[in-house]
Amino acid sequence: MIRILMILAMIMFPLSACSNAKPKPAAQKQAQQVQPAEPGKKEEAAPRKAEEKKVQVEAYSYDPKGRRDPFLSIIEASKKEREVEKKKKSLKPSEAYDVPDIKVIAIAKDRDRYYAMLQLPDKKYFTIWEGMSLGLYSGKVVRIDARSVVVREYIRDYKGDIQPKDTILKLRKEEGE
Repeated sequence: MIRILMILAMIMFPLSACSNAKPKPAAQKQAQQVQPAEPGKKEEAAPRKAEEKKVQVEAYSYDPKGRRDPFLSIIEASKKEREVEKKKKSLKPSEAYDVPDIKVIAIAKDRDRYYAMLQLPDKKYFTIWEGMSLGLYSGKVVRIDARSVVVREYIRDYKGDIQPKDTILKLRKEEGE
């Protein structure tokens, strides 16, 4: 008996939701009818409407000062920053090239000090000694011995931290390098 009532209720429920009545259309606002104005009143009404329609428009101006261009890649932006830093400095020719691009031609020893002759990529030659600046990143010649020159540069890593980087320039490169 309960089963029959349940089945009957299940059949009647969907049928009761369906009706033949048409849905009511959404309420629409009717436009107000404009009454023709008298010629004298027409002139008075116009200034009032102009006063009512005055809307203050707030203007926004973007100031990009101190912000990077969001459409450039971060890598390109950092390259441009490095180029600007290079131009700010008055560079010696030995500071205009990256350290790995420089060749050691000769190493000589005085009584207590070593000197090294370097060839830059533009085929110019320079003599250096310990303590001199060399390379793009304000590198310093840390050590010169009989077979190599060690240059220490401080370079920004991917996190933005400044890390020391030692580059060894050898007098003669071994075969296979």
